[in-house]
Amino acid sequence: MNAPRRLLITLAVACALGAPAAYANCQLPPAPSKIPDGATASKQQMLTAMQTIQEYNHDVQTYLKCLDFEVRQNQMSSDDQVSLHNAAVNQLQRIAAQFNKQVIAFKSKHS
Repeated sequence: MNAPRRLLITLAVACALGAPAAYANCQLPPAPSKIPDGATASKQQMLTAMQTIQEYNHDVQTYLKCLDFEVRQNQMSSDDQVSLHNAAVNQLQRIAAQFNKQVIAFKSKHS
């Protein structure tokens, strides 16, 4: 995803969550744009997707640490941090669930 689009998505999420611009140092990472269809994907496509999901998970964990730091620095309220934290974790869980569903489809195809 190109930088301007990533910025627009991040800003849209921040606005939707009511996050002030002061939290611009914490950038919610973009979710993977495509999860392969497990019924038709190759093993390599599934492995690549797994690696992408793992990288996304790492990026979200870094984002959550940034939010914690902002609270400790009194740059963000605890309420804002909780809202942003929950939104990020919910998005991560949704992506992981979608991927896991495709892994099950892939495994059933190759059993």
